[in-house]
Amino acid sequence: MLSTSLSLSRRDLALRVVPAFSALALFSRGQALAADDLGISPGGDSIHQEVLIKASPARIYATLTDSRLFAKVSNIPIPGSTAVVTGTPGAAFSLFNGIIQGRNIECVPNERLVQAWREKDWPSGIFTLVRFQLNAKGADTQIIFDQTGIQKGDAGHLAPGWWSHYWNPMKKVLA
Repeated sequence: MLSTSLSLSRRDLALRVVPAFSALALFSRGQALAADDLGISPGGDSIHQEVLIKASPARIYATLTDSRLFAKVSNIPIPGSTAVVTGTPGAAFSLFNGIIQGRNIECVPNERLVQAWREKDWPSGIFTLVRFQLNAKGADTQIIFDQTGIQKGDAGHLAPGWWSHYWNPMKKVLA
């Protein structure tokens, strides 16, 4: 589990989180995850999901990084839900009326978004790392999603939550 605080400077956050993520990325590229249908790793400490959405990488990136657009997605599972998010590295975000909180780590427009991500009821300073890789597939986009550093016991509710709160609502909004 990544441990940090929202009060860290962008530089401090980058120095602590990005190197850890880079090491995880290098390790995971060389190894295939044996995961169930929801993409949960055997140890339950990571999730890998691949989703095809009928929209361009630019539309999906904009939806993930624009408060007004993400609110359309979040209003499907949670009517009246608010979202505060930008595409600025180091910026804090708050989604689903503050239930999800975090900070942007890496923002590569129309290609990749990496965030330190947490549920508000997790112990202070506990974050996972989420990575949205956007790959054009004709007129569609394949999202390769990875969430790492998950606390024991949390993957079972996080994995289906990505489908119910992100992927399926995005498919409806962007159709």
